[in-house]
Amino acid sequence: MSQTDDGARRRPIRHRGPITLRGGEPDPQMAGTTTDQRLLDRRGSSDWVHTDPWRVLRIQAEFVEGFGLLADLPRAVSVFGSARTPRDSAYYATGEQLGAALADAGYAVITGGGPGAMEAANKGACDAGGTSVGLGIELPFEQELNEWVDVGVLFRYFFVRKTMFVKYAQAFVILPGGFGTLDELFEALTLVQTRKVTRFPVILFGSEYWAGLVDWIRQTMVAQGTVSPGDLDLLHVTDDVAEAVAIIQAADATRAQHESEPPGGQAVPDPAPVDD
Repeated sequence: MSQTDDGARRRPIRHRGPITLRGGEPDPQMAGTTTDQRLLDRRGSSDWVHTDPWRVLRIQAEFVEGFGLLADLPRAVSVFGSARTPRDSAYYATGEQLGAALADAGYAVITGGGPGAMEAANKGACDAGGTSVGLGIELPFEQELNEWVDVGVLFRYFFVRKTMFVKYAQAFVILPGGFGTLDELFEALTLVQTRKVTRFPVILFGSEYWAGLVDWIRQTMVAQGTVSPGDLDLLHVTDDVAEAVAIIQAADATRAQHESEPPGGQAVPDPAPVDD
């Protein structure tokens, strides 16, 4: 550190964008270069694209892309189920019927965009002239969006994708599935139980398939007090497509009624006509 003629300390000064740094050793990699120069210089390591700050921007971009794509969707229902459901199975046929019935009722159908039960619901909605949406996920093995997806996007991050499933849907319908389906089921239940979302039907389709899980919740979780008895009411179990659609429509009507009420809970009456 040097001194000026009047004895003041002269510390090294360097600039990093709008930031002024005095003292300390300069970064040898930054010495003698500007930010623009480093941006435009193609030489050097590309490891920076894998750093956490860069991932934050990538996550932000995924949210923006998803919101932009789905913002103009009509009312929608997210349908989940196994990617392994074969096309000749009864559950695949049920998925087609469900997708078509939801489309006929005016709902867009959102799935994970993959094969199996997801494909079935997309196909049913597409064949019925409805809006068929696929929200895919980047996986270690190659997986394209199924051919019946009209509007699709492929996400890198599960949590961004989950936000889209919830934000743009009025209900979840859960067809038989595996770990991924269970993850989406319990995500939805947690959001409803904790009132992060309200008046949100969660429908288990296929009573035989889901019976063991529902019994375990009742006989183990409720019995040991890890969930409340009323939490079972958050689940609707059915084998009937028309009943599933009716549950969703009823919840929609209740939601619309609550949204039309003022904070005090009473609907505002129409103003009386005024005589001239």
